Amino acid sequence: MELLNLLAIIITLAAGFSYLNHRFIGLPTTIGVMLIALVFSLVLIGLNFLGIGEFETQAELLLSQIDFNIVLMHGMLSFLLFAGALHVNFEDLSKFKWIITSLATMGVFLSTFIVGTLIWILLKLLEFDIAYIYCLLFGALISPTDPIAVMATLKTVGIAKSLETKITGESLFNDGVGVVIFLVLLSLAYSPEDVSAGEAALLFVQEAVGGVLFGAVLGYIGFYLLRTVDNYQVEVLLTLALVMGGYTLALKLHTSGPIAIVVAGLMIGNQGRIMAMSDKTREHLDTFWELIDEILNAILFVLIGLEMLILDFSAGYITAGLLAIPLVLMSRFFSVGIPVGLLRLKREYSPHVVKILVWGGLRGGISVALALSLPVGETRDVFLAMTYIIVVFSILVQGLSLAPMLKRLRG
Repeated sequence: MELLNLLAIIITLAAGFSYLNHRFIGLPTTIGVMLIALVFSLVLIGLNFLGIGEFETQAELLLSQIDFNIVLMHGMLSFLLFAGALHVNFEDLSKFKWIITSLATMGVFLSTFIVGTLIWILLKLLEFDIAYIYCLLFGALISPTDPIAVMATLKTVGIAKSLETKITGESLFNDGVGVVIFLVLLSLAYSPEDVSAGEAALLFVQEAVGGVLFGAVLGYIGFYLLRTVDNYQVEVLLTLALVMGGYTLALKLHTSGPIAIVVAGLMIGNQGRIMAMSDKTREHLDTFWELIDEILNAILFVLIGLEMLILDFSAGYITAGLLAIPLVLMSRFFSVGIPVGLLRLKREYSPHVVKILVWGGLRGGISVALALSLPVGETRDVFLAMTYIIVVFSILVQGLSLAPMLKRLRG
């Protein structure tokens, strides 16, 4: 199918599902769109089971032409991260730099190890013969909270500014750290003879630290260019070039594209917004990136919902996925609780901060994309089904219950 036809179908579905949600259901857009896409997928499966038409076959054919990993990790992600970082206040972020940094680094490492260990034990009990290093790989892909899902949900719930900053800041940076850990473990799992411990550590530093430094350079170049012109069309185009060209160049330089774009977005959204833009440019730039954010979020969550049609959901995989949900939440509790507990020795935190960070740490498309990037085989099939079940639970159950939970904790 031609690319234009493919885009037309996906955008039409996203628009239709968004309309149905807004007109009749009233859920937060991303959650509502994904829920409708899931129901749509189940209806197609049901029709196929009843022998009515070949709708499921046609839908599977359509989805088979979409490489979700490429679409998200090398397409949408840079736009969504930049749009999110653009509206984060750097001063607010710097107030909580220690907890954000510890959660995005120590927290992800702890979660990777705890999840990997618990999942290895679970899969052994379920008689899946999967080596420990691959379970750590699963821990790395499921541990980062997804900034796209997190920020889309936080827009719809009433939450204290300090907590919102912590959750948003963690999600913006820990996905980049998680991807780097995933890439290191992927090399160790599938090419152990080519990667030593020292090389693995060097790879992590190159990706993570290199991403921060390259993002700072991108942000400065963008700031300089924006300051030297006063034409909103040119300035919007410059930010597009910054995102697309910067992300591509970061990957070519083997640095973390997600981290680089977040850093650049923070610089443009703070120094650039104050010192390099007129009021007119600021208004048009904000409107443009908010629109990009909303459109791509709708498309992304439609694709997540439709992915159900092409995944293998055998009874064993479903059992593993359902049992993995409490294990992942428990791992999140420890990986958040330990850093917060250490930091409480020096400063005060809300008594409910760990509960909110655990329940508000949503998983999303990034985890699915990383699972899809694994080499084809049983390990990939098991992890992909488990990841999908955890992501759906995270977005639908955690996402929808976050606001009531906050209200209960406040009351």
